[in-house]
Amino acid sequence: MSLKSKVALITGSTSGIGLGIARALAAQGADIMLNGFGDAAAIERLRAGFETEHGVRGRYCGADLGIPADVTRLIGETEQSLGSLDILVNNAGIQFTAPVAEFPDERWDAVIAINLSAVFHATKAAIPLMQRRGWGRIINIASAHGLVASAQKAAYVAAKHGVLGLTKVAAIELANSGITVNAICPG
Repeated sequence: MSLKSKVALITGSTSGIGLGIARALAAQGADIMLNGFGDAAAIERLRAGFETEHGVRGRYCGADLGIPADVTRLIGETEQSLGSLDILVNNAGIQFTAPVAEFPDERWDAVIAINLSAVFHATKAAIPLMQRRGWGRIINIASAHGLVASAQKAAYVAAKHGVLGLTKVAAIELANSGITVNAICPG
């Protein structure tokens, strides 16, 4: 399957699963917007590598997904620098473990912001761009923890359950639009 002329944004794509997804999409011809944290020189090598290894355009935006306005800016910057947004992979995630009674409020808020709220804000901002083109793919990386609980992971489990619910709602709303919304549950 060729993704030539498609643009993919993968959050959390400077390492791990997100980077693997970005590489797979680039290998199929998609232009790539990277997002994530890390050493600036290493990220630049990754970005340039997409262009030299796969012959696609590679861009990077270090938007902080814990800030809703940054998420919206990331979507806009993808369209502005690459011309469209066809594939959105909501992959970024963080983790913190502690018993519910001891879970720090600020850690709860951070996990929910990155793992759930950012998925909502990115999806919300991407939908109008995809609707204008009559085509789009939104892929949310949830987790096995979106299906079952695990001790000391209250925020992560709650967020990933929320991602599955959000995915189902968006899929129903967009069912006849040429835009698909799916979740993957690694683990």
